Amino acid sequence: MIDKQQVIDLTNEWLKDKEYFLVDVIIGKDDKITVEIDHAEGVWIEDCVELSRHIGAGLGEEGDDYELEVGSAGLGQPFKVIQQYINHIGLEVEVLTKDGKKLKGILKSAEEKEFVITISKKEKKEGCKRPQLVEEDLHFAYDSVKYTKYIINFK
Repeated sequence: MIDKQQVIDLTNEWLKDKEYFLVDVIIGKDDKITVEIDHAEGVWIEDCVELSRHIGAGLGEEGDDYELEVGSAGLGQPFKVIQQYINHIGLEVEVLTKDGKKLKGILKSAEEKEFVITISKKEKKEGCKRPQLVEEDLHFAYDSVKYTKYIINFK
């Protein structure tokens, strides 16, 4: 059986002094190891290969058969770590709250305990005939949402 903490430690050892960060390590059925990393400017295949070799060498030939997959966290996938929120500040995101409400807005900030998105909504102001677009900041604790993900725009 593959030790997840050992894979995390080997990954963090390789990540030291690099601008990459660890998103997730998953040990699946039949000892399939999936390591997800990310970077503010994207993940290079050469770095995934280098990390894969580093992990493979660190695990050694313990007699365990395993499949190792190293890649990026995936564009358009839900965020898993705060650093992903930080990297997407100023960009449009989709948030699904635990009560099932889906919101789209601009990610304004990401702190240790919460993040903020700015949404635009129509609101009828006193003395105006038509509703006008107004911006509102919404604050969310990370554990109060099912997911947050970057919205890919092809405009």
